[in-house]
Order: sequence, then C-alpha cells, then structure tokens
Amino acid sequence: MIKKNKNKVKNGRTFDVINIVLLLVFSALIVIPVYNIVVSSFATGTELSNGFGIFPSKLTLGNYSHVLSDPTLWNAFGISVAKTAIGAVTHVLFCALMGYGMSKTYLKGRKFYSVLAIITMYFAGGMVPSFLLIKELGLLNNFLVYIIPGLLSYFDVILFFNFFRNIPTSLEESAKMDGASEFQVFWKIVLPLSKPALATIGLFNGVGQWNDFYTALLYINDKSLYPLQMRIYQIIEQAQITASKGFNPLAASIVSSQGIQLATIVVTALPILIAYPFLQKYFVGGMMIGAVKE
Repeated sequence: MIKKNKNKVKNGRTFDVINIVLLLVFSALIVIPVYNIVVSSFATGTELSNGFGIFPSKLTLGNYSHVLSDPTLWNAFGISVAKTAIGAVTHVLFCALMGYGMSKTYLKGRKFYSVLAIITMYFAGGMVPSFLLIKELGLLNNFLVYIIPGLLSYFDVILFFNFFRNIPTSLEESAKMDGASEFQVFWKIVLPLSKPALATIGLFNGVGQWNDFYTALLYINDKSLYPLQMRIYQIIEQAQITASKGFNPLAASIVSSQGIQLATIVVTALPILIAYPFLQKYFVGGMMIGAVKE
C-alpha cells in the first residue's frame, strides 16, 4: 500500500515537471518574439541591418517619430477607434438579441431560422457578389460599411444561445408576472447577467474590427475614411518604395523601412493590450460559454 502511494506521488511529480517544462517552452515561444519586435522597433537602421544580441547598442525614437508624424494618422486612428467601439457594441447587442430569441423553444419558425443561419456559416457569396451587394446598398465610401456587414455572426449567436439557456427561467417568469415585457426582461435581467458572454464576444469582435484593413481596401476610396491599419499599410509601402530607390530623407542609418514596420506593429497592438486587462475578469468566465450543456 505504501509502495503504491509512493508511486502515485512520483508519477504526480513527474507530471508536474513535464507540465512546467512545456509551459515554460510555450511561454518562451510567445514572449521572445514579442520582446524582439518591441526592442527592434527602437533600434537604428544600422543595428537592424548588422544584427544585435539581446539588446541593441544604439536606440532611437526615429521609427516611431516617422510613423506618428504623419498628419493623417490621427484621423485614421479616430476612424479605427470609432469603428471598433461602434462595431463591437452593435455586433454584441444584435447577436445577443437574436440569441435570446433563438433560445426560446416557443419561437415560431425557430428551426427554419437556424437552418438559414447555419448555411451562412459554411457558404459565402464570394468577393464579386459581396462587392455588388455593398454597392447596391450604397455603402461604398460610407462609414457604415464597417458596421452593417459585421452585425451578425451566427457562431456568436450560438454562444449567446447556450449561455442564455443556463439562466433560470424563474427569473424571467417572475419579471413577466410583475408586468415586464419581453424586451424589458432581455434588457434589465438577461443582459446584466450575461457580462462574461458580452465581454468575451465583444473582445473577439473588437480585435477583429481593430485589425481589419481588408474592408477599407475593397470598399473605401475616400482617404478620410481610412482606418489606422490601412494608413499604416500605406506608410509601410511608401517606406519600402523609398528604400528600394536607395533614397531616405530621414537618414537610412537611423530610420529604416524594417524599423518602421516594427514600430507600426507595436502602435497597432498597444490599444488592445491596454483594453484587455479591464476585460480579463469577464474573459475567463466567458471562455466557458457553451462548454457545458444541460
């Protein structure tokens, strides 16, 4: 009996050691590239071309200065913030409202709606039909092109659907007995209890909105409506063209196209990194959405 217990303890320690080693390796695979990008973004062009060890011997803010000195960058930043905030909020509310309706077994045509929505998860019209549809809707060179096409994701509706099923029906029934309408139940009872789901889906959609430049590339020609990612794409492209011609008005030994690219990566990732800690407490609970079914 004692021998068996010793074997169990030994196996448990071995398992812990293997887990710790794997987690350290996994953490290193994440941390080292991020560290390299951040440090390299402060390195001079000479340091980047010659290579450096753990830390460059010469640092410069020239890469960030070149990126942030663009007069149109701040307008693009405002567009990105607006489309991310509005897009994430409207997407979450729209999907939550649909998920609440789909969670009710008494909804007429519920299975028919589900089939139609699931089809959209596996089949898309394609780039040309989508462009023609956007054009007919009058969304070309329109800020709403960032919002309306992204209102619905049936995958997120399914997550809300599974989350709402776990809310006790007695809460809704008691509210209705007090005279609350279906919408009041949804707004005042269901949504406040769904903060983990709202935060998780909002975070994922917000990151997608923030990183998206493909929509602007296809549907926006007005430069005043360019988001930050599209403007940064142009900055990188211009830097590469300048470098290929062998001309750099900012002195190639200090500012380089590679340094500018690395600085833009840091600039675009920073807002998400700042917002994430405020949502983390909801994010952990929200990751279990739909994982447990009754």
